Amino acid sequence: MSKQPKYRQVADALRREIDSGVYAPGARLPSESELSARFDASRNTVRSGLNLLVSQGLISSSQGLGYEVRKHEVFELNASRFEDLSFPQNGDAYSTDVTNAGRRPHQTFRVELTTANEYVAKRLKVEEGSRTVLRFCHRFVDDVPWSTQATQYPEWLIERAPRLTEPGDIDEGTTRYLGSLGIEQIGYADEIATRMPTPEEARILEIGAGVPVLLWTRTGYSSDRPIRCTITTFRGDLNRMNYEIGDLSARNENEPQ
Repeated sequence: MSKQPKYRQVADALRREIDSGVYAPGARLPSESELSARFDASRNTVRSGLNLLVSQGLISSSQGLGYEVRKHEVFELNASRFEDLSFPQNGDAYSTDVTNAGRRPHQTFRVELTTANEYVAKRLKVEEGSRTVLRFCHRFVDDVPWSTQATQYPEWLIERAPRLTEPGDIDEGTTRYLGSLGIEQIGYADEIATRMPTPEEARILEIGAGVPVLLWTRTGYSSDRPIRCTITTFRGDLNRMNYEIGDLSARNENEPQ
């Protein structure tokens, strides 16, 4: 006989069935009363088990509609190729990658003059509180919120690259635009972190309870100094990131025919 509380037994049994495909993504679970009868448990106990799965991001609940298995149409981003100007691009790197995956990109923009907080100032090697240009994107894949991207450029770039302050998209992407002005990004440093979303992040990315965000900070460098700091906030349930480093020819050679 299991020593776990009954509500955890309910949650564990349903989790196994979700993992095995008994309840596929988008499928509706049986009602609380049906689950009460199945598990010989009170509705409060069943509800506690279901709420545990909600908090873990496996199911969602809608008033009057019951519980549904969350859909996880994951988008895979190759972070080592992202912004690689040697690869053919159709617009910026985001639009290119999403389109090449057979998905539909859409993004909105906000551009403003702001100041660098301690985190950004350290990476741009400027004084905290220094003026920067913020270019903020809210990005979608197939009309589903995918990420937000906040890029700050140091004040010295404003005069040399005036389009950075213009509202809306830069069609070729900012990295190509800066390169055309002789401000070439020759390297970058990435930092990856996870945490639970803020209420604002949960709202604009439409993140359900129990789903974390993936934070990707990329600092771009010219030959002599940093030129931008980009913080991308991804929905943790819809994204997977990979890197390809070094010679990977053996990967294809060893694949089964």
